[in-house]
Amino acid sequence: MSRIGKLPVAVGAGVTITVDDQSVVTVKGPKGTLSQKVSPEMQLEQTDGQLLVKRPSDNKQHRALHGLTRSLINNMVVGVTNGYEKKLEIVGVGYKATLNGSTLVVNVGYSHPVEFKAPEGISFEVPAPTRITVKGIDKQLVGQMAADIRITRPPEPYKGKGIRYEGEYVRRKEGKTSKK
Repeated sequence: MSRIGKLPVAVGAGVTITVDDQSVVTVKGPKGTLSQKVSPEMQLEQTDGQLLVKRPSDNKQHRALHGLTRSLINNMVVGVTNGYEKKLEIVGVGYKATLNGSTLVVNVGYSHPVEFKAPEGISFEVPAPTRITVKGIDKQLVGQMAADIRITRPPEPYKGKGIRYEGEYVRRKEGKTSKK
């Protein structure tokens, strides 16, 4: 039995989960609404504040879909109740970020500033010039947006300059040495 799949999804107060006949799960909560198509083979049972995901058989594909379906639904429930956020740090002399309306402008050593327009459901915060916070209710979209920002200047191993996730460890390398 899947360890993740057999766990119930806790549905808090103010959250409603509906499943239509095309296996599209819609979760509505205080922060918004999310929809996700899941496998029609998975059976969803809703009982007093919990949602259980059950699989029809023990074949390999059903075992894989069991945990996946449960995780996707749980991420939607957490997103519409609490939301998700990813924090990024900018390291480097002259590297900074600013917010221009809903557009994030990042200066990281290129000849031009790099701009990121916030897609629907995503918001940016810049509490300090070297800190960026990406917020939203869709876990996948928040993670993808944070990865897109980071990839403009990933941290390099010699000086550690670049954009990194908060708390990310960057392994440093020793530079060239001269022979004498």
